[in-house]
Parts: sequence; structure tokens; C-alpha cells
Amino acid sequence: MDTFDYVIAGGGTAASIIAYRLAEAGQSVCVLEAGPPDRNPYIRVPAGFIKTLFDPTVTWQYSYEPSPATLNRAIQVTQGKTLGGSSSVNGMVYNRGQAQDFDHWAVLGNPGWTYDDVLPYFKRTETRIGEGDDYYRGRSGPLTVSTSEWPSELVSAFVEAAQAEGHPFNPDYNGARQEGVGYYQSAIRKGRRVSTASAFLHPAVKTGRVDVRTGCQATHILFEGRRAVGIEYVRGDWTRPLSVRAGREVIVSAGALNSPKLLQLSGIGPRNLLDRYGIAVRHELTGVGENFRDHYSPRLVARGKPGVDTLNGHVSGPPLVWQILRWMAGKPSVLSLSPALVHVFGKTEACLPTPDYSLVYTPGSYKQGFIGKLDDFPGMTCGAWVMRPRSAGYVRVAGADPQLAPVANPNYLGDEDDCHRLVNALKAARSILRSPVLAPFVDDEIFPGPGVESDADLLAFAREFGVSSYHLVGSCKMGPASDPLAVVDHQLRVHGVDALRVADASIMPTMTSSNTYAPTMMIAEKAADMILQGTSTTGAG
Repeated sequence: MDTFDYVIAGGGTAASIIAYRLAEAGQSVCVLEAGPPDRNPYIRVPAGFIKTLFDPTVTWQYSYEPSPATLNRAIQVTQGKTLGGSSSVNGMVYNRGQAQDFDHWAVLGNPGWTYDDVLPYFKRTETRIGEGDDYYRGRSGPLTVSTSEWPSELVSAFVEAAQAEGHPFNPDYNGARQEGVGYYQSAIRKGRRVSTASAFLHPAVKTGRVDVRTGCQATHILFEGRRAVGIEYVRGDWTRPLSVRAGREVIVSAGALNSPKLLQLSGIGPRNLLDRYGIAVRHELTGVGENFRDHYSPRLVARGKPGVDTLNGHVSGPPLVWQILRWMAGKPSVLSLSPALVHVFGKTEACLPTPDYSLVYTPGSYKQGFIGKLDDFPGMTCGAWVMRPRSAGYVRVAGADPQLAPVANPNYLGDEDDCHRLVNALKAARSILRSPVLAPFVDDEIFPGPGVESDADLLAFAREFGVSSYHLVGSCKMGPASDPLAVVDHQLRVHGVDALRVADASIMPTMTSSNTYAPTMMIAEKAADMILQGTSTTGAG
């Protein structure tokens, strides 16, 4: 059995950063990634997310359990399954969230997680290219954060229309305040995706202190008594389990679906669940898999007037060839864009201290029922989601067989407050699309259409057509031992066992008012520091 200082289950967003920082400090690390290396050529192309997001060779293609609040639909959810994880297949949006999100984490019993505490870790990760106050923004980190460049009269008109509807322009929503309308920032450098694999993991491997093993799925955490000492994994045809030993710690960074699954398979979780499938209980921990949340997003679609320039007109025939040539030459191109270009962070009630909903605008529209295919006519899309949903669900193993997909349900719209806020967010999106400023560009709303006007109709539309935003969090909640749902403490150590941590989006005690990419990277940076606090600079070999 090979031995390293640290063994990490998962090779995704958080794992890449942790491996980089541990190697930087002289530690030896083994990274186990279930998927392949990140060599798929579409990963490098920002617009390639349309191809990779639904490719089972580089993603986990899961579905949520049906729920009455969303008309018993099995809603599809995708997570990255390649080096870099979801950072290699996501929309690349860099959105930290509000300071109040992290201050609230500290109030819940997690010292060291206030905004002032975590801001240095956000800054450490990034090289911000463009506007931003250096008090808030990093300028020398491994991950490039830029603002997409694509001259578009329609995009500018949407920003102007949002301002006309009362949303102030915000040049940097990752700075002092989040509220307002502006242009999304993305992990893109010179027209190419920057994943945590390219920015962190591959440089870490070059140090000679990180051993990355792809096609290796972790199946169980190995213990000696109450101490985690390694990971059992399989590769290829699953016929022979293999093992790798951790001299210092085991770190689980497999994501909000697979991290709780691995803990449960290893006998850490709710006793009734483990007993049901004949899994020996090593340590009963009720919260493993609970508190699971995701952003739920219905989308409005409008048809552009004839001649309006949208993404739809650039994705086939000679226009696409021209865009490819521009991308290869390093010039602005639809291939170099994040799928989300404009944000609106707003309040459903003026008296609220901070925004509670998000709108996501793109100057393109997709065919209803055809994933990843743009309409044949000019169109535009505006999605909406409630920033901090109260609705929470679960992630559970489906049996003792590690090959079984986890059973998951975020309980979308299970809380009436979420329903109320989402309807108001849709109304805010509609008011912008119907603004006189956009009238020269918009022909009509085609989805859900003018027949859906009342609050009840909008809610019914949301229930029927909303989808996952792929912002999965909370299933290994961080909190004090007195919290019955807490899985890890404020240093991300699993309660009740030794030498085992979880470090990824699953530890978030509540949803951030943002996409989860940037907060997950922050968690990884802070986790690496905490791991190293008691570690010498000499590796164990």
C-alpha cells in the first residue's frame, strides 16, 4: 500500500487547490479522481460547456428524486467528473456572494468564517484583470478572473433597461457591494477557460509531490479504530479494490453529492439509513447528507426582432467558422464567452438590507426540450433564482454498492418563502424584458408567454419548468457538535473521528448569495491553511 502525507478523495475544484497548497508546503499528496484527465478539447473552449456539460465521460449525469412541489419531475443535475471537477465543465462565473453570508456562518457557531476572515482567501486565489478595488480583489493568484468581451448592442440595452427599472449599475459585484446590474466576471484568460486543474493541480504535479490517479473511484475510507488512515478505491472493471494510505489525514473533496455518499458508505451517517442497507455503523452522525440545497431556476425567453444580433446567429454555417477563426486569433468571439453575460442582483422588497434574488441574462435562447441547442431565430434568455433558499433536502446512498448513484432531493420550492421570492424575481425579470429601452430589440415573450400573468400562474410555470443551477451545497454541514445536523467542525474535521476532513461545497451551512464556484475555492484555500497549521514542512514520504 502506497503511503502519502495526505490522500484526497476527488480531483475537482477544491481538491486541486488543496493539493497545490499542500505540495507548496512540502507535503506529499495522492489525489484520486473517478473521471479521466482533463484532455477533452471542449474543456478549453468556454462555449464548449454545451458539449461537456452533458457528456457522461467527463460529468456525473444524475437526477433528483421527484418532488410534488416541482410536479414530480426527475430534474437532471450535472457535476464534473474529470480533473478540475465542475470547474472544467461549468459556466465559469466568478461570484463570491455577500459579506453577510459568511458573517452568518460565524454566527451559527463557526469561528474564523466571517467575511473579514475569508476575504484574504478569496484574494489569494485570483488574478483579477479589470476593474476592482485592491482591498477586495487579488492581483497575483493562479486563477485569472476577467470580464468577457463581446461587443453587443443588445447586451448594452439590457443593462440600460435594468437601470431604467431601478437597478443601479455596479462595476464590481465582488467588491464592496453586490447589488445592481453589471457584467459577469469569469475564469477566462485570453478566451480560454481557466479551471482549478489548469491553474493549480497541474502545476502541483510538476513539483513531484502530487500523485494524481484518474479513473479511480473512492469506495470506502479506511480506519484504524477511530482514525482515518487511507482510502480504498477501484479502477477499470471494479474487480479488485486497491488502497492508498494517508500518514497524516484523509481529505474528502468529492462534492455535495459524492462526499456524503462516501462518508455513508464508510459507516459515517444516520444509523437508520446505514442499517437499512447493511452498512456497519462506524460512527453515527445524523447530519451526513442532510441540509442539502441548490438554486432552482426557471427561465424567461423572448424572441428578438428580425435582424437583432444574438448568439443564435453565430453558431452555424459561415458565421460559426468566422467565430472559430476569431477565437483562434485571440479576438473576441462567441466561443470565448461565459454562458452568462449580465447579472442583476435585486431585492424583492425595498426594505431588505441586501439583495435576495439573482437574474442571469444571455443574448441567446435554447430550443425548448433540446438541451444545448440554440433556437433558429434570434432570442434572449433571463433566468431567476432565490439567493438563499430556505428549502433543504437530502443526499443518501441507494445501497451498499458504491456503483449506485446517490439518491438526492434539494426539496425545491418546499418553503413558501422561496415561492414568494421566486415569483417576485420572475416579475422583476419580466419588467426588464418589457422595458421601453428593450422594445426596439424584443419582438415578444415566447416562454412562458403572455398568457401567464398572475402570481399563481408564474408559480405554476416555475414549478413545471424550473431546473437546477448546479449550485449544490450543504450536505456535510459545518457547525458545532451541539448542532444535530453538523458533520464537520469549523476546521472542517469530521465530528467524532480523527484525521478526516471534508473540504468542498458540501460543508456550507447555508447557501451563499452566489454561484458556488468562488466560495468553494475559498473553502479550499482556507482548508489548506488549517490542515497545515500543525504540519511540519518535511513530508512523510
